[in-house]
Amino acid sequence: MTFDIALFQNAFVSWGTDHGVSIVAIVVITFVAQWVLGAVLARVIRRLVPAKHFRSKDAEKKREDTLIRITRGTLGTLIWVVAFLMVLSEAGLDIGPLLAAAGVAGLAIGFGGQYLIRDTVAGLFIILENQYRVGDVVCLDDTCGLVEDVSIRMATLRDLDGTVHHVSHGTVNKVSNLSKEFARVNLNVGVAYDSDLEKVISVVNAVGEDLSADPAWKDDIIKPVKFERVDDFADSSIIVKVLGDTMPLRQWAVAGEYRKRLKIAFDKAGIEIPFPQRVIHTKG
Repeated sequence: MTFDIALFQNAFVSWGTDHGVSIVAIVVITFVAQWVLGAVLARVIRRLVPAKHFRSKDAEKKREDTLIRITRGTLGTLIWVVAFLMVLSEAGLDIGPLLAAAGVAGLAIGFGGQYLIRDTVAGLFIILENQYRVGDVVCLDDTCGLVEDVSIRMATLRDLDGTVHHVSHGTVNKVSNLSKEFARVNLNVGVAYDSDLEKVISVVNAVGEDLSADPAWKDDIIKPVKFERVDDFADSSIIVKVLGDTMPLRQWAVAGEYRKRLKIAFDKAGIEIPFPQRVIHTKG
């Protein structure tokens, strides 16, 4: 039996004319549909999300970006599944038995997929309740970091070391959002027992006011850092509680700048920040 290359070429050209063009068209249309749908979804979601429910434009944008990512990912997957089935059908494969087998397999997987269902249901509540968004800094139980992505099943966090953590929604018992609506500088400052507390309070508040008036920092500060109370009598110092409100994610930078300025101000005012000391008495 000899191989007839001319017959093969004719059959290939005939198949390409009848089916190949359609398959290419399906793939191209799928790419275009995914791109158009993504653009339309972005505009629709940005119009539908009510701005009055958010303290700032940044909070509104985070919510919108999170919804856009999740919706695009879910609908994009559905579009490509449909396109794949259409390509198989166009290629001459009977997808009826394939769909039936997928239904049986899906039923079997469903019995062992309670964790997937749990993660998906938990993810839906996280999205609906707006617990956190892309761009927030959160702690999911003991795992903390910047939210880089949120899907219907899990969240992707990157910590300060650059490590990426993938956390399934269903495994989380406690969500702590460090950047929602506003943040807070919360410092304990120790001063010597012989310090003049009124002077300490005056310097603490003056440093906070100066920082909030600085053009480089004023947009980050909602309420100036100021004296709150005497928090404790420690072994070597009086602990002063200092609080102030900042824009989300700016609490660490503001706290660092405040500490620097407070140390300089304490040195100028002669206020000592003590360190643990031990006095030893010896018999002569």
